[in-house]
Amino acid sequence: MRTYDFAPLYRSTVGFDRLFSLLDQVNGLDTTNSYPPYNIERTGENAYRITVAVAGFGEADLAIESKENALTIRGEKQAKAAQDGVEVLHQGIAGRAFERRFQLADYVQVRGASLENGLLHVDLEREIPEAKKPRQIAINGSSPKVIETKQAA
Repeated sequence: MRTYDFAPLYRSTVGFDRLFSLLDQVNGLDTTNSYPPYNIERTGENAYRITVAVAGFGEADLAIESKENALTIRGEKQAKAAQDGVEVLHQGIAGRAFERRFQLADYVQVRGASLENGLLHVDLEREIPEAKKPRQIAINGSSPKVIETKQAA
């Protein structure tokens, strides 16, 4: 029996969470993290937040781009001039360049981004147009109204 790993799709999409949660439950798949670690959170019925751990990166080192249904977050540290007399004995804080892409569902828009305590927060919101929203249809009385027209004699 062949199994399919939907984890890459689940980790890089926003707004499709119900579908991928169902697929994960059916397949029993676990998601794995890669660099940089991140969370996708639902903050409201139509609101989401992507939080990326970007320790050591400043605002000038990060770029966020939203194009069509894709969100791209890039990080690249600016080269630091070597300080005189400083020798790094162990470097455990990763500073390598990265590019993380997220596929967004239809009508999901980026509302803002902030950098706090080494975490980049990108707020998203799904705004469904009025024409696409479900609407209630009123039921008229038990008999339909018939409009009579007079024929010219």
